[in-house]
Amino acid sequence: MIDARMTEAELLFNSSNGAKLNVKEVATEIIAFMRAEPNRSYKVTIGTDSEIYGKTSADFVTAIVVHRIGNGGRFFWNRNELHKLYTMRDRIMQEVIVSIEIAKTVLSYLRQFDAPQFDLEVHVDVGMNGTSSKMIQEVVGMVRANNLEAKTKPESYAASSVADRYI
Repeated sequence: MIDARMTEAELLFNSSNGAKLNVKEVATEIIAFMRAEPNRSYKVTIGTDSEIYGKTSADFVTAIVVHRIGNGGRFFWNRNELHKLYTMRDRIMQEVIVSIEIAKTVLSYLRQFDAPQFDLEVHVDVGMNGTSSKMIQEVVGMVRANNLEAKTKPESYAASSVADRYI
């Protein structure tokens, strides 16, 4: 996923109860959460945020959030380190790529396990203010090219709030 040397089974997400779960287990937890109240509406969101350290390295945190509309939710997060990122543009592009990859994997498991009805969004940590505003069309286009719904700031809470909290 994030690191080409890492297998899907090695990509572990932290849950709120301290458990370490692979993507398949996260999908199972999401489905159990949705099936607990099947008459509710659900949104699954994936977003990544990063913070640079050193000259070319950054920590990346990806959040997977399942939101029971109007009644709370659960989230899972993963931290990874990447190198050879020379510009802010490199970091933002990598954030989007990671989020897309995770979203596609989660979506495939949710479909495979016959999840209840839900909406899925990829949350991108760019907005109309700041230097990243020049990239909005490009990164939203990347997400849409993968047949996924994109949200930017201020609606991109999975990246801008949840992942940002663990960066």
